[in-house]
Amino acid sequence: MAILKIVKEGDSVLRGKCREIAEITPRILTLLDDMAETLHKADGCGLAAPQVGVRRRIALVEVEEGDLIELINPVIVEKSGHQEEIEGCLSVPGKWGVTNRPMNVTVKAINRNGEEFTVSGSGLKARALCHEIDHLDGILFVDHAQMLDPDEIEVE
Repeated sequence: MAILKIVKEGDSVLRGKCREIAEITPRILTLLDDMAETLHKADGCGLAAPQVGVRRRIALVEVEEGDLIELINPVIVEKSGHQEEIEGCLSVPGKWGVTNRPMNVTVKAINRNGEEFTVSGSGLKARALCHEIDHLDGILFVDHAQMLDPDEIEVE
């Protein structure tokens, strides 16, 4: 496994729509493993393939340590409620903003074995799922966040 470089805001790869995965190859499995290692090293709660320079529909979410969710070709199939919370992004270091996201989401995706599954989340998990899936469509949280002054933010 390898630690991958996280691309930053301004890199065009972050603004493109990602291609679906048609077949899970050894290269895709390596990408999943490398992304997981990169996510853990960066101490984030989510990472999408374009954040490591790959325009493919792959995202990882881990809001609880040890509960890594690998999402291939994820699609939000249900959402409800409303939350406005502070978000940041590994690709937009030092910037924070309040986003308006659903409180609850259900996502359909494929796992590394090619099996379709659904995952549901609320609160932070819902926010992370939405945030990472946005990345797959070239959308950054700064596109729809009320930005905050970094000096006024207390992040745990």
